[in-house]
Amino acid sequence: MSWPVILANLTIPMVGTVDTAVMGRMPDASHIGAVALGATAFTAMYWMFGFLRMSTTGLLAQAYGAGKTNESVSIACRALCVAIALGLLLVALQTPLRWLAFEVIFAGSNEVESLATGYFDIRIFSAPATLIYTVAMGVLFGLQQMRATLALGIALNISNLLLDLLFVVGFDWGVRGVALGTLISEWGAAVAGIALAIRALRTTGHAIHWPQPLWPGNAAQALFAVSSDLIVRTFFVQAPFLMYTALGASLGNVLLAANAILLQLFFIAIYAMDGFAHTVESLSGHAYGRADVHRFQRAAGYTTFWAGLLALTFSLIFGVAGAPLVGLLTNLPEVQATTQQYLPWLVAAPLLSVWAFQLDGIFIGITKTKLLRNAMFFSFGLFLIALGLAFPSWGNHGLWLAMMVFMIARGVLLARHYPRVLRAFPG
Repeated sequence: MSWPVILANLTIPMVGTVDTAVMGRMPDASHIGAVALGATAFTAMYWMFGFLRMSTTGLLAQAYGAGKTNESVSIACRALCVAIALGLLLVALQTPLRWLAFEVIFAGSNEVESLATGYFDIRIFSAPATLIYTVAMGVLFGLQQMRATLALGIALNISNLLLDLLFVVGFDWGVRGVALGTLISEWGAAVAGIALAIRALRTTGHAIHWPQPLWPGNAAQALFAVSSDLIVRTFFVQAPFLMYTALGASLGNVLLAANAILLQLFFIAIYAMDGFAHTVESLSGHAYGRADVHRFQRAAGYTTFWAGLLALTFSLIFGVAGAPLVGLLTNLPEVQATTQQYLPWLVAAPLLSVWAFQLDGIFIGITKTKLLRNAMFFSFGLFLIALGLAFPSWGNHGLWLAMMVFMIARGVLLARHYPRVLRAFPG
């Protein structure tokens, strides 16, 4: 079950990786930096709405495990309605969001900011599509339809790749071409995602009747209780990545480009490892709905073992082939040389961070979101302490050190609560 999810997850950072590789062939580092800033701005926004996928997966998996088919359909419809409303709100607020992204949070050179703003002005119109796609993935994960998530992710990335080649290489539209290609591919993925989610509900025995009761009983309270905790949790997860990009931008265009490339490679490892985290979300939520603690422990043990092995594999790949991988993403000698200085951090990152992702999945699946929220809060505090001590003296090395402290703290703090979860298991 895990391998289709890993492959599906690997398709998520491929959009950014393809964009970075295309820009890496442009004349200077500002193009890579512009896509990095623009993409990071959208990643920050969309990660803040990651609760749509996580809450949908956890709540729907539990309802599916308990055999509550009507409730499962209502959960999916509620999440879809919220996603559409929030996506339209983001489009309506594009002017203040653009100002917040490029005047307050990120401070690149004038050339980089100008290019990144052009990217933002086009891609913002894919906001509803991205959130719809997020909900569709949550439904598919919750129903254990892993091959469908793989098909959807592959379709998104193939279309993005082809459109990038057409608009950037063929039409020479540069950064704006990248944004337009992503916009079109994300809307296509949203439409396909809705179709696959409806099909998955029907094939798993869910009868879809219209109009669907969206807010029966305490449904709103359950959704927003889980979602509010996940929003706070996601803010503290996202903040270090935002600061990584913002502080990297303050160190110059070349270092910004180098960090963007290293982060893309790290994201590939993160999303691959998250395949096991998403699998355990679905399996643990299903076991929780069935009140089957033994099934829960088997799922947690199996996925954690393989996630650790996958993390070790990525560390070995980055250690042996880090430089050639960087060469695939850029042919700029100064950027390639700069990345070499920080490759040891990339080698260590998968092994230090995998436990945080895996425990995230376990706690999301059983919707123990308050524990997640609190652990992320204290982990972020430790990140700030490490950053304050290391960045002034060590610069970008200090930034990477603080990121690794954050990852280790997440894993340790969540691991402390795991026995408590077992004791409180229903049944």
